[in-house]
Amino acid sequence: QVQLVESGGGLVQAGGSLRLACAASGPVFNYGMGWFRQAPGKEREFVAAINWSGGSTYYADSVKGRFTISRDNAKTSVYLQMNSLKPEDTAVYYCAARRSIVVVITTRGYSYWGQGTQVTVSS
Repeated sequence: QVQLVESGGGLVQAGGSLRLACAASGPVFNYGMGWFRQAPGKEREFVAAINWSGGSTYYADSVKGRFTISRDNAKTSVYLQMNSLKPEDTAVYYCAARRSIVVVITTRGYSYWGQGTQVTVSS
C-alpha cells in the first residue's frame, strides 16, 4: 500500500511560481507518477506524468513549457515546478501513483492518490 501526501500549494499572483511536492510512504522507484488537478465544477484532469526512472515526462498542452515534473527516488518524492502561473491554473492538485513502467495520462490508470493541495492564482 502506497500513501501519498502533497504539499507546497498556496496563493500566488499571476506570473508567479510554486513548487509542489509529493511524498510517498513506501518505495515507488518502479512506479509511474502523475499530477492531476481539479477546478470547482470541473472534472479532474491530467497535468503531468513521469516514468519510473525519470527519463520520460509527459505534459498537458495547457502547462507545457511552464510546468516541470521531476522525481527523487532516493527520497521517494515527486515534484511539480510551476512557473508563469495563470488564474486558470487555480485548482486542487493531486499526486498519483501507478505500479507500472508504462505511463498513462488518465485518472483511471492510477491506483494511489493523495489528498490534494490547493493552488490559487490571483489575477
